[in-house]
Amino acid sequence: MPSLDHTIVHSTDRFASARFLADLLDAPEPKAFGPFAALKLDNGVALDYAEHVAGGKEFVPTHYAFLVTEDEFDHILGRIKDRDLPYWADPRHTKPQEINTRDGGRGVYVNDPDGHNMEFLTRTYSDELLSSM
Repeated sequence: MPSLDHTIVHSTDRFASARFLADLLDAPEPKAFGPFAALKLDNGVALDYAEHVAGGKEFVPTHYAFLVTEDEFDHILGRIKDRDLPYWADPRHTKPQEINTRDGGRGVYVNDPDGHNMEFLTRTYSDELLSSM
């Protein structure tokens, strides 16, 4: 079965945005790769941060979800709180400063510097839960 190798994340400052996520994940420093700041994740997928080109189309912030262990979640949530970042239990940001416990796991959403909705969850959502959303 095919697997995702990399995707491009649009940003206003490629290294600032890549470092923001690397810091929350306690991941290695992003590397310069051509016009990108490449953040390699443990599963081999890379997020290649690209800066918005002046005069080009505006980019729309999007959503990225990261499956993490319970221990990793605790550390990520701790880093979010240590930095006094706003966070939410839901993707529409209606439950501030809360986490969710969907499907017996835990999840939290935080915006990166460009408004991308970063989700950290400890359990992949079940088909049953997805069909009820």
